[in-house]
Amino acid sequence: MSTLRIKDLHVSVETAEGPKEILKGVNLTINSGEIHAIMGPNGSGKSTMAYALAGHPDYEITSGEAWLDDQLITEMSVDERAKAGLFLAMQYPVEVAGVSVSNFLRTAKTAIDGQAPALRTWVKEMKSSMENLRMDPDFAERDVNVGFSGGEKKRLEILQMELLKPSFAVLDETDSGLDVDALRIVSEGVNRVHDETGCGVMLITHYTRILRYIKPSHVHVFVDGRVAAQGGPELADELEEAVEGLLDAFEAEVAQVDEDPEGDAGAHPPDEAEAGRNRADAEPGGAFLVEEADDEADEGGLEGSPCGGESADGDGQQDGRGEGCDGGSGA
Repeated sequence: MSTLRIKDLHVSVETAEGPKEILKGVNLTINSGEIHAIMGPNGSGKSTMAYALAGHPDYEITSGEAWLDDQLITEMSVDERAKAGLFLAMQYPVEVAGVSVSNFLRTAKTAIDGQAPALRTWVKEMKSSMENLRMDPDFAERDVNVGFSGGEKKRLEILQMELLKPSFAVLDETDSGLDVDALRIVSEGVNRVHDETGCGVMLITHYTRILRYIKPSHVHVFVDGRVAAQGGPELADELEEAVEGLLDAFEAEVAQVDEDPEGDAGAHPPDEAEAGRNRADAEPGGAFLVEEADDEADEGGLEGSPCGGESADGDGQQDGRGEGCDGGSGA
C-alpha cells in the first residue's frame, strides 16, 4: 500500500506586492484506495496545494514536505514526480499544438514505465478507454486540446489518468463547467480507475454535486490556507444539507419578490435565510457554504444558468462557461 504524506506545508506565490503565503501549514495523509475530497472557497489554497505538489514553478514551497512512500517528492523535478506515481488533472488543461493525442499519450506512458507499450495492446487499450469516456476515435489524431471544448478537455484529462495508472491522482476542480451528463461520464471514469488500480485520489472541488457520483472516504474543508474542518463522508452530507437549506431559503425569497414586485417583500432576506447565514458564519468553513449556495443560486444550479445548456457539439460543456466560467482557478 502506498501513502502520500503532506507535512506542515507552507506555499507562497509572487505578487506585485511581493511574496504572499497561500498555504499556512497543511497536514494530510492519503493512502492507496482512499478518496479525499478537498473543499473550500476561492483563495483558500486548494489549487495551490495541487500545483505545489505537481511542481509548478510559480508555487514556492517555503517549508514543509510531501512524501510518496519513502520518496521526498517536494525535492523532485516535475517529471520525476510523475514517474514516482503522482498525477495532476488540471482545471485548465493547456493546448499543445503539433502533438497528436495518441503520440502524446504513448510518449507519456513510455516515459513513466521506462519502455514503450506494445503497439497492438496500446491501441486496443486506448480505444477501449476512449469508448468508456464517450470520446470520438478521431480525437486520437487531433492536436492535444487544440480546439477542444472545456468538456472535451476534462475527458482527455481522465483518459490520461486511465492509461497512465498513477499511484495518486490529484483532480483540480475536474467538475467545473460540466453539465450533468458530462459530470456523470467523467465521474464514472474516475471511479473506474480507482476501482481497477486502487489509486489514491485527492478530489478538489467547490461543489458537493460531484460527490453524488464520486463517494469520498474523507472530506477536508480549507479556509485561509489551513484545514478548518475534516471528517468522513458524513461531513459532505452535512455540507450538502446546509447548502440545500440555504438554496431553499433563497428560492423562497425570490418567489416572494415575484409575487410582490412593487412592494418591499424582497428588501430584506427572510429570517430563515438570515439564520442560515449566521449559522454558516459561526461554523468552520461556514463561509464556504454561503458562497457555494450563492454560486449555485446565481447559476440556477445546473439548469437555467447563464452558462446553462450544452454546447453545439453536445459534448456536455456548458455554453459561455468554457474553461473559466466559474471565474477563477480556485487557488
